[in-house]
Amino acid sequence: MPSPSSLRLSVLDQSPIRQGGTAQQAIQETIQLARFTEQLGYTRFWVSEHHNTSSLAGSTPEVLLARLGVETQHIRLGSGGVMLPHYSALKVAENFRMLETLYPGRIDLGIGRAPGADRLTATALNPGNTFNEHDFVEQLMDLSRFLTDTAEPDTIQEKIKAAPQAPTVPELWMLSSSGQSGLFAAYLGMAFSFAHFINPIGGPNMMRLYKERFKPSALLSAPQANVAIFVLCADTEEKARQLEDTMAMQMLRLERGERINIPPYTALTSFGLSPAEHDRLVYHRQRMVSGTPEQVKAKLTQLAAQYGVDEVVAVTITYDFADRLRSYELLAQAFELTPAAAQLAVSQD
Repeated sequence: MPSPSSLRLSVLDQSPIRQGGTAQQAIQETIQLARFTEQLGYTRFWVSEHHNTSSLAGSTPEVLLARLGVETQHIRLGSGGVMLPHYSALKVAENFRMLETLYPGRIDLGIGRAPGADRLTATALNPGNTFNEHDFVEQLMDLSRFLTDTAEPDTIQEKIKAAPQAPTVPELWMLSSSGQSGLFAAYLGMAFSFAHFINPIGGPNMMRLYKERFKPSALLSAPQANVAIFVLCADTEEKARQLEDTMAMQMLRLERGERINIPPYTALTSFGLSPAEHDRLVYHRQRMVSGTPEQVKAKLTQLAAQYGVDEVVAVTITYDFADRLRSYELLAQAFELTPAAAQLAVSQD
């Protein structure tokens, strides 16, 4: 079981758009959050890929990461993740080799299989997408070979190399909320991030299977893993509960097909819920932890122990950007993260 002081914290940001806000505002807040969490001592800053949605602005991680690299100095930057079936493995490899060339030793290439959108949008992104599991595995194998300049006999990698060539390559992560993709990660020797914030059921067992079946690869010699969860940390229990209630209701409304942006707590209405919807709220609350710093610290430490990992990726969505900043600040203080200035001073000694 990792001790609280040894637990690493990272960020997955989805560039949420609040009611009355704009996509431009959301992206600028993501940039500000990357700078802020780097100074606090977070390990990674990942950005997501979503399409055909009015509530999340992040659609092209590789473009946003290029800007975040300029705005930061040492925090690892990555995709959480690139939805590989939409694209060619060669183009993804080249995008992230370019990022690695610009920011050596700082880039994570997180890969997902889910469309990050509805089926119609996924088809528009790639009309040739068959949504076939075998095709996805082939893409993963091609991607790994393009990144490592390795080739099986009679494969396309014998003739084509991903550019630009560089002495280092991005870390390759499989992002998943299912056991199947975890097994893909194990078989191909990739790092594995389990999305508890999407599926709170069965994750520890899936993580155990990943570790048991892991095969070393050219990119990774031993299992490497983390778990991602919604985190809502506040100065008081009342404030934390308001943030959790707002997030849980937002999830329920999205399930109802309501395409609305992040609302303020004061906009929550007390309308009747069916028994099934009450059950869904209970389920959605399992996807997050909330509370005061000490409460959240205890919950995340327990979660990390259940998963057997030493890194937790926090996903925080609030109506007020100040609440988002404060949540990450309180979390960093609770776990006594080493601020960036202190890290730099140690490295220069």
